[in-house]
Amino acid sequence: MSKRLAFVITAALAAAGSAHAQSKSPEWIERSNTDAKVLLDTMARFSPEFASEVGLAGYDDKVADLKPGIDERSRAALLEVKGKLQKLLVAEKDANVRQDLQIMLKTVDEQIEGIDLNRQYMLPVQDVAQLIFNGEFVLLKDDVDPKRRALALHRLQCYVGKAPGCESIAALAKARTTERLSNKSLLGPYKGEIEQKLANTQRYADGIRQLFAKYKLDTPEGKAALDALDSQLKDYDAWVRSTVMPRTRADFRLPEPVYAYNLKQVGIDIPPQQLIKQAELEFVELRQAMQMMAPVVAKAENIQATDYRDVMKALKKQQLTRDQVMPWYHEVIGKIEEIIRRERIVTLPERKMAIRMASDAEAAAVPAPHMDPPPFIGNKGEQGTFVLTMGNPSAKAGSSDAYDDFTYKAAAWTLTAHEGRPGHELQFAAMVERGVSLARSLFAFNSVNVEGWALYAEAETLPYEPPAGQFGALQARMLRAARAYLDPMLNLGLITRERAHDILTHEVGLSEAMARQELDRYTFNSPGQATAYFYGYMRLQQLRLETELALGSRFDRKAFNDFVIGQGLLPPEQLAEAVRTQFIPQYDKKH
Repeated sequence: MSKRLAFVITAALAAAGSAHAQSKSPEWIERSNTDAKVLLDTMARFSPEFASEVGLAGYDDKVADLKPGIDERSRAALLEVKGKLQKLLVAEKDANVRQDLQIMLKTVDEQIEGIDLNRQYMLPVQDVAQLIFNGEFVLLKDDVDPKRRALALHRLQCYVGKAPGCESIAALAKARTTERLSNKSLLGPYKGEIEQKLANTQRYADGIRQLFAKYKLDTPEGKAALDALDSQLKDYDAWVRSTVMPRTRADFRLPEPVYAYNLKQVGIDIPPQQLIKQAELEFVELRQAMQMMAPVVAKAENIQATDYRDVMKALKKQQLTRDQVMPWYHEVIGKIEEIIRRERIVTLPERKMAIRMASDAEAAAVPAPHMDPPPFIGNKGEQGTFVLTMGNPSAKAGSSDAYDDFTYKAAAWTLTAHEGRPGHELQFAAMVERGVSLARSLFAFNSVNVEGWALYAEAETLPYEPPAGQFGALQARMLRAARAYLDPMLNLGLITRERAHDILTHEVGLSEAMARQELDRYTFNSPGQATAYFYGYMRLQQLRLETELALGSRFDRKAFNDFVIGQGLLPPEQLAEAVRTQFIPQYDKKH
């Protein structure tokens, strides 16, 4: 399947969870979800790990399809799905269901486009260790049904070719690369990317062993599968070094059609040059705002500095130890929830928010703090979890791998608002508990909506935070503006990695570890995705203002915010249409 599907599966900081409502859903949602089964079953057939991630039953012991002809077979299956969805659209009269069918058709078209682009331009190379870790980790969590956890052993046996009908996934991955290796027109992977993946292999292998021990799966059968995994990963990595490494490239830039596709996938619907200009202006204005606020923060925190960069450095000295992180974050969570209720920002769930520290293997897969989403389907009370990271395990040996960006006291305010409440955790919880169609939660997935809401959530709580928290929130927003011009500039060859590094460390104030992570993100981990934060925030704030202008004194912030997150993950234009045609008219009638 395309990179979009892989992103949904593996990138927990950009995923969004949904499930059927706990109570009976409206009739149109039930009908839409029945239609969605056509696409869902096809996606699950080729990527059972995806099915496990979203909570679809019957796939927990199965693994990704890397057998011969995968591109041709998945493309043909998607074309068949497209025909079925088009027939359903012709017959459908309900406007909501029609919109959902259009969302699904768009998803199918983008999946096919991704297959075609990757086949035309890119040499296929799998990160086998990460694929296996993610496939096991989705089953090996405390809130997963123990019956499902037991299937993690069966899945591992299939990964290593020790289950009936299964071949070693590493051997299949080799074969898919080898069959296209002679095509010299295909672009090999970026050298830095392969080096990082090789460095992470042992972390993933260790992480799986730790999970098997934790959940008592390290039986003789389990140990045999783990030993086979170790052997096969070592063999695969040796093959990558000898065969793939000579085909790597020094230039991280993607072919322009591939980068343009990445931007479209995350929800950017304007040219990158226009995005760059808008983000540059925002960056300059945020830098000025930080400089104006620096003396206020310095006075409140007894800091002897006036330049915003020096004030930020002083705030970062207020580092929390690993033992102090959780108590402090819990304290901040309580204060933010009090703000949300007092200021009537959005409706809060009654239950507490879940938060935990990441393991090294998790941090290798997703180095930044993130939201681990709940299951999309058949949710039995599982909830999303705010996951904190304290270091960068992908950093090169001998270099500084310590973040100071997430574990200083003031950072907890904006991180909690973004990843927790009223950000990702609340958005995911709203979809789970209120009921949103699969089309609007799963297939409409776009980072512009998800990250735009989370950045908007930061802005909603910012005015009520202490000065240091406000300062940290402005710095975080400045980073998002920097992302929105540095990512496209790097990928269009308009700036060097070295110059981008200087901006991130000197102007934004990131640690070396965080700056490396950011640059890796723009250049090879997920080029284009980081632009979504600023753009999504800008579009949502514009929509908010348009609604305020339309309703005047009748505008209600809490009602607006509840409506927005109740729409699932609609792209900006469709969300704006829903506000104009549903929220504003209904609000007029009520008031």
